[in-house]
Amino acid sequence: MAIKAPGKRYCKRLQHSKVFGHGTHGHKSGNADVLITPLVDMFVIIVLFLIANFSATGEVLMMTKDIQLPEAVNVKEVEMNPVVMVSGDEVSISGNVVGRVQDLVKEEYLNIPALEEKLRDMKKQFEDLHAMADGNTNAFKGDVNIQGHKDVEFSIIKRVMFSCASAGYNNINFATLQKGEAGAPGESTAAATP
Repeated sequence: MAIKAPGKRYCKRLQHSKVFGHGTHGHKSGNADVLITPLVDMFVIIVLFLIANFSATGEVLMMTKDIQLPEAVNVKEVEMNPVVMVSGDEVSISGNVVGRVQDLVKEEYLNIPALEEKLRDMKKQFEDLHAMADGNTNAFKGDVNIQGHKDVEFSIIKRVMFSCASAGYNNINFATLQKGEAGAPGESTAAATP
């Protein structure tokens, strides 16, 4: 084994150059050095981009196969509010079932007590969280979105609306699909009708 005298040592890339190195010019190494730093930087930028886009495009409505939304032409964008889901089988809010449609059809009175209680709890939580804030910017507005199946009886929707109004949610919006131009199928997006 040869003994190398101490002195200047150049990086691997410069060791094989004409000026600094000892290598030959016609012979290239089969191994390539991978630079990790730019690769890590690229992945960090991609992850930050995906996180920023994901948080900016959060879903307001949870679309399920049990609920087929009706279509409407005059709509506005859906805002982040409590969502009452009315399918052909059940009424739920925030993923909690508050009543079965079969039972609600048989009952005579207008309100749905479990739904009304859950909405009042949500209103109280909102008011408690925003009690310390100054000004009316965070005042309770009473907005609620109803996401109902297009074939549900009106008597059930009427009871849901009455329960929402009784709990203090007077600004009721219905989730619909926006019709595309000239009623083109497949060009619909979730929206709310006031």
